[in-house]
Amino acid sequence: MPGQAETPVLVVGGSLVGLSTAALLGAHGVECVVVERHSGTAIHPRAGHFQLRTIEILRSLGLEEEVRRLSAESYPPGGGINNVESLAGREIASYFTDLNAGVEEFSPTIRLFLDQDALEPLICARAEELGATLAYGTELVSFEQDADGVTAAVRDLESGEERTIRAQYLVAADGNRSGVRASLGIAMRGYGVLSDSITIYFRSEWDLEPLVRERNQGVSYVTNSVLRGFFRLNRRMNGGFLVVNLVGDTARPEIVGAYPSAPWASVAEGVTEERCLELLRAAIGVPGMPLVVEDVATWRATAESAERYREGRVFLAGDAAHVVPPNGGFGGNTGVQDAHNLAWKLAYVLRGRAGPALLDTYDQERRPIGELTVDQAYARYVNRVAPYLGLETAKPLVDDFTMEVGYRYDSPAILREDAAEQPVHEHPRDSRGRPGSRVPHLFLERNGVRLSTVDLPAGRPVLLAASGGGEWCTSARAAADALGVELDAYLVGRDLADPGGRFAEAFGLTPSGAVLVRPDDFVGWRAKQLEPDAD
Repeated sequence: MPGQAETPVLVVGGSLVGLSTAALLGAHGVECVVVERHSGTAIHPRAGHFQLRTIEILRSLGLEEEVRRLSAESYPPGGGINNVESLAGREIASYFTDLNAGVEEFSPTIRLFLDQDALEPLICARAEELGATLAYGTELVSFEQDADGVTAAVRDLESGEERTIRAQYLVAADGNRSGVRASLGIAMRGYGVLSDSITIYFRSEWDLEPLVRERNQGVSYVTNSVLRGFFRLNRRMNGGFLVVNLVGDTARPEIVGAYPSAPWASVAEGVTEERCLELLRAAIGVPGMPLVVEDVATWRATAESAERYREGRVFLAGDAAHVVPPNGGFGGNTGVQDAHNLAWKLAYVLRGRAGPALLDTYDQERRPIGELTVDQAYARYVNRVAPYLGLETAKPLVDDFTMEVGYRYDSPAILREDAAEQPVHEHPRDSRGRPGSRVPHLFLERNGVRLSTVDLPAGRPVLLAASGGGEWCTSARAAADALGVELDAYLVGRDLADPGGRFAEAFGLTPSGAVLVRPDDFVGWRAKQLEPDAD
């Protein structure tokens, strides 16, 4: 289309994070244009482990039921994660016996295994329903920003036709080789490249289920003298994919060094179909098994975070902001959480509900989480795949519940209760409504319908007052009216039933206290009891 188009937000990159950004902006009433070089959504089953916080975000978009259905069609429910010599060999370690053991204490949803090529079309359709314009087969040629917006030149890859898009803001979700990040001169910092890895997509003419036996695994790491990597098998147990990070016996004492000097970390170099079959059979543990290699993807296992996530009117999200090895399943999940943090802030500024300074808090809040994620993905890579790098090079492991729903924000968009340095993470059992934490999950009832406290914000701030804090509700509504901000205020015990009588304790309140929950489900303010200046 010739000429110049205008949009509030231009999203560069139409994969998982870009599509999530578009859908979440749409949920806040903000239209956007998404440009993506590829001709459609993902064709490979990447980013298959979706964590609690990500499913909560998809739940807010009305996609949870369909996502759970697709997951059940493809993978066993509640699969675990273990480490084996081979599928036919002995088990070395078990990281999870059941992916969803204990999740009901912390979330209204569950963890899921789901292929990215199945998930992306759902988010794509939802983004379009909510007003996004998706331009596949279109690349960003260049962009310039000024005090009022960003002017981008884009090219249709089929016709070669170029056009200009004028946006107030640009979100770069264009992956680990982000051209936008490079144009801005933003450096990456961290552990660097760990290996040139491969993913082998395959199918088997034999049933693999007898090899797995009673082990109900969603992910099986493989550690033997031929390779180190991990399997994801489909529910039919006749195929899936094998990730290979290292080749050779890296447990030998004479093996030292790291990529790029280590030949065992250069898996992708000169890889052939014959070599892939050798690796598959070594990982399965059955010599001569008839297998078909359907595709091979080469990629670099990297652990780095950008030195800043914002430059003027341009924001980095997903792999453009942080790149991690797949160990722990943090990559796509962290990117969706970036989008969730950024979308409501862009919407509030664009719709005049907040000043531009709110956008500064995106970097302030998300970059520490990106750096934490890089550290934790690297630690899992070292512990599960590459101990030759030295366990002392890795940070202590943080438990998965904390990583998923226990990360914390500290910025001017959070009103602290004290001046002490705020931790970047805290176990969700301990946060108890502390400002900066994700709202504690608790089932309440509204008009006889059960819903979680995580579900209450619905795109706007929510005040939750304990049974004796009715004055907080009155004051909150008056303040919202004066500021022209939409707000819901609920008195627990009157507007919301608390069948278990746990609300005040779960949120660290006296019977007259209250909390203010931001549109992204994070607690922005808490008063443990009623105060004289409630207004």
